[in-house]
Amino acid sequence: MSKATYPLKLPLSVKEAATRLAKADGVSLNQWIASAVAQKVGVVETAADFLRRRAGEASAEDFSAILDKVPNAPADEGDEYPDGHKKIEKGG
Repeated sequence: MSKATYPLKLPLSVKEAATRLAKADGVSLNQWIASAVAQKVGVVETAADFLRRRAGEASAEDFSAILDKVPNAPADEGDEYPDGHKKIEKGG
């Protein structure tokens, strides 16, 4: 396996937590960070692949056409925007 180095700057609190977790796992901080990054890459790539498969041949235009069919009506009770949230108007 080829390896590359990368200087990593972490907030002190994150480094301290990562050091503690690495120690609890019985591995070096470097091994723990490499494993954490590999896990995150796997999750993101898996999610992206899943979404691509679900989308199939659909396009942004297809999605827009579906949204255009939604009636311009008040929200059902319980589906209103929470207080403090700005409603985004269509086309804006």
